[in-house]
Parts: sequence; C-alpha cells; structure tokens
Amino acid sequence: MAIIVIGGNTRNIGKTSVVAALISRLPEFRWTAFKITQFGHGFCTADGHPCACQTGDACLAINPERDAASGTDTSRFLAAGAERVFWVRTRIGRLADAMPRIRSEIADAPNAILESNSVLDFLQPELYLTVIHPAVPDFKDSARRFLPRADAILFSGPGNAGSGHGNAEALLDPGLRAKPRFVVGPPAWITGSLEDFVRAHCSSVESSRR
Repeated sequence: MAIIVIGGNTRNIGKTSVVAALISRLPEFRWTAFKITQFGHGFCTADGHPCACQTGDACLAINPERDAASGTDTSRFLAAGAERVFWVRTRIGRLADAMPRIRSEIADAPNAILESNSVLDFLQPELYLTVIHPAVPDFKDSARRFLPRADAILFSGPGNAGSGHGNAEALLDPGLRAKPRFVVGPPAWITGSLEDFVRAHCSSVESSRR
C-alpha cells in the first residue's frame, strides 16, 4: 500500500485538481482519498472565508463523501473514481486528534492519497508532491517547511517551470533544483510523464511488499 501526499504553497493553485486527475488516471490503485482542512479564528484555511469547515464547538469532524455530484472537492475525488473519500476538518494545531481515524482508514485502503501539507508532521508517505504557482507570492509556512521533503515539484500555471517570482525564488536552492519537475494545469492537470512517475512509485511499493 502506497501513501501519496499532495501539498502546495497556497490555496486555489490546483492541488485538488491534481489529486482528482491522479485518481482518474490511475484507477488500478483503488484510492482512498482525504481532503484535510484546518480552520480557526472564524476562517477556513482553504479559502480564507467563513464556511462549512467550522464545526461549532467541536475541534474535529471526519465525514465520508457519498455524493459524487455535489461539486465539492471531496465529491470530485469520488467522481474521479476513488473507492472511499473523507473530508477531515480540524482546528488549526489539532490535526493530531484526527490521526488515529486517518491511520485506521488508511490501514484498510489498497492505496491512499491525501491533500494536505500539515499531515507530513504525522505520516511518512511514499511520495510527496508539492504544487507551486510561481506567480503567487503567498507561501504557507507548512509548505515552506516541508518543501525539502518533496519528491517532485509541480509548477502550476503556464510558462517555463524554472521561472518564478516572489517567494518561489526559494526553489533556486541547489537541492531543490535537482528534484523532478512537472508543469501542471488545465484541462488535464497532469501530464503523461507525471502519471508515469507516480505509477512507477506506487508499483514499486506494491512489488516490494508482495
């Protein structure tokens, strides 16, 4: 069983689209998918606005997705072909509370894919892909902290993957320049080379555990 984590430098740069595309293009791995959202101080870290992520007085909510047509991020995972999908919502700094349930669901999965940066504090995935939009100056602290652990960098948006602006200049670190790079964007959101890269890693994990 392989665990893949998809993170990114900020919101609205295509992380969910990349996850959905990988699920769709690699159905043989029978994915269990997770969308992890943290909230606090009246706002959602997913989009910066009050929303359904808030769970009242509770610090944690984990809900299975059963509607593939609602248009939510988790419904997109289900529509793409994931066998099971969960939306995990925690207050900022309380993701540890969700980990026993997440680990339990992963243990029952052929393979798992999670959209999150912060989950890397608790999991060692077989593959961590980070989505970077070079033209967007916002850079989450969690994304910056885990950037050295990325197995590949996915540049979101058109243009040369090596060019960027603002905080994306952090990618000029020699160690990061040596990592595999892929350009992702609509409409497909993943390329054949990225699909092959992920398939090879997952297949290698399956082979090693037989």
